Amino acid sequence: MKQGLFTTIVLVVALATGFIIWSNLPDYLQKGGYLVALLIALTVMLVAFILERLFTLRKARGQMSVQAFFKKIVESLTSGDYKSAMAACDKQRGSCANVLRAGVERYTQVKDDRSLSADKRIEETQRAIEEANSLEVPLLERNLIALSTIASISTMVGLLGTTIGMIRAFKATGHAAGGVIDATSLATGISEALVNTAGGLLNAIIGIVAYNFFVNKVDSFNYTIDEASYEVVQLLKSREGRGSGA
Repeated sequence: MKQGLFTTIVLVVALATGFIIWSNLPDYLQKGGYLVALLIALTVMLVAFILERLFTLRKARGQMSVQAFFKKIVESLTSGDYKSAMAACDKQRGSCANVLRAGVERYTQVKDDRSLSADKRIEETQRAIEEANSLEVPLLERNLIALSTIASISTMVGLLGTTIGMIRAFKATGHAAGGVIDATSLATGISEALVNTAGGLLNAIIGIVAYNFFVNKVDSFNYTIDEASYEVVQLLKSREGRGSGA
């Protein structure tokens, strides 16, 4: 599913869900106003993006641990069995496997081309790895900005609701007839302020924690891919050196 379509569906479903849930909330929560429905919608969006990130990063990890997978790749490349290395990548799947497969596949295409020097063949391999990596990184980082944005917006929406609630509360005290404050209007305004404050802070906390968690995961993925790619290139350089010596 395209990213734009996914985001649109999540937005529409979240807004509809937010207003449905708000209309069925207890009276003291409904007093928070329509902004509570918006905060609920933002919560639904947070949950949707978090689940999407968990699924995507789980898929990007591949079928087995990266260490076990990379051990197979090293064994295959050391013995010169490039088909076995690509087969291991196909079986593993995931971001690291995709990047390494692109490099190994490119090397198999140019390794017997004697019109290219050894350095040029390695450069072609590195270029293929870099191109594959540039395609994988956006997939790993997708929706991270959305999580950060929702966390920021939730704080602002909560603050807006707090401000509106306090305005209503002070309005109730300012229009007190004969010095008697309308306790119902005052309580409604304060309730609206507190409900929106709580909702905004809750969303902000969830969003910030999720954003930092996934950023750390993505950084770890990128480091692992870079390290594995470097090791593969060094192995291929070593084989080129042995081939030249022969």
